[in-house]
Amino acid sequence: MSAPKSAAQAAEGSTVFRVVARIGYVVLGILHIVIGVIAISFVMGGGGEADQGGAMEQIASAPMGVLLLWLIVLGLVALAIWQIAEALLERNPDTKKKWGYRLKYLGTAVAYLGIAFTALVYALGGQSDSSQSSQSFSAQLMSSPGGVVLLVLFGLLIAGIGIAFIVRGFTRAFKKHLDLPPDPAGRGIVAFGVVGYVAKGIAVAVTGVLFVVAALTHDPETAGGLDAAVRTLAGLPFGPIILWIVGIGLILYGLFCFARARYARM
Repeated sequence: MSAPKSAAQAAEGSTVFRVVARIGYVVLGILHIVIGVIAISFVMGGGGEADQGGAMEQIASAPMGVLLLWLIVLGLVALAIWQIAEALLERNPDTKKKWGYRLKYLGTAVAYLGIAFTALVYALGGQSDSSQSSQSFSAQLMSSPGGVVLLVLFGLLIAGIGIAFIVRGFTRAFKKHLDLPPDPAGRGIVAFGVVGYVAKGIAVAVTGVLFVVAALTHDPETAGGLDAAVRTLAGLPFGPIILWIVGIGLILYGLFCFARARYARM
């Protein structure tokens, strides 16, 4: 067995590591709940950024916030390593089917590491502006040869991920990764998962669309992260209603993550 696979097997065989990885789902839930609350606050005239950076800022300002940020870093790094192990060991039936499933696990790991890095920045006293970073990324990409096409493709990729979340919610595909308790608790967890996945998918898909619009209009300021997507939704007809739905959906997704920490197959 190769060294990476041996390391992955050792990680999955560790009870302590398994517990820390489950904590990763808990902190992921906390982040989504905070982002959902910030999104709803837009409707009520509140401020803040409805993205990872905004959530980290809110957490950092809370009592024991820095300690929680370090817990977020630890939990999400462990969860990322777990996803990598799933891709390498072929323990999960999905990974035996297609390379696409392996890439999905690896992509999820990268996403978790990205969030962990943001938490680390705030834990060390720094700050992060995801919207400004997205605009800078868009401007640099558009200034390169073929950059407009690449930005469109990037936006379509992000939108595709959002659509995948929506499909995953409606089809309840996430159930196969859970050992659900008997009803009515199991039914409630599935309901939270359906609404949460769809709401998160809508927000992510809008983020992708904004990158495409930025490329087609040659206006990098149009691009933005999740916060920009939430603000765009707020400006649409019936925007406040849509934002309430998305915000509540993100909160329910956070609660689903809590249940996932307990019932995920690991």
